[in-house]
Amino acid sequence: MNEDKNQQNQLNIELSDEVGQGTFSNLAIITHSPTEFIVDFIRVMPGLPKAKVKSRVILTPEHAKRLMKALQDNIQKYESLHGPIKNIADGHEPGIPMNFGPKGEA
Repeated sequence: MNEDKNQQNQLNIELSDEVGQGTFSNLAIITHSPTEFIVDFIRVMPGLPKAKVKSRVILTPEHAKRLMKALQDNIQKYESLHGPIKNIADGHEPGIPMNFGPKGEA
């Protein structure tokens, strides 16, 4: 009986090949309204003054808080295995990477 209940409560999640490849982002901008949080994932490229939003995720406030807690938990687990993640506030990283790296010449 307990096994039947567990099977009824399972969620079958599918991951397409395209989504499974992921999208690289090196900047996230978060905005919110009374009813939703919007997270825009952006890829900033060296030497380019313009960047495009590569993905947008819209969350309810409840799901945004669950995501925050899940990220905190995963960061804690990561750091316990690999050491502290360097942080901008600690002076380890520059701010938003607008024009980083050498520029190519033709």
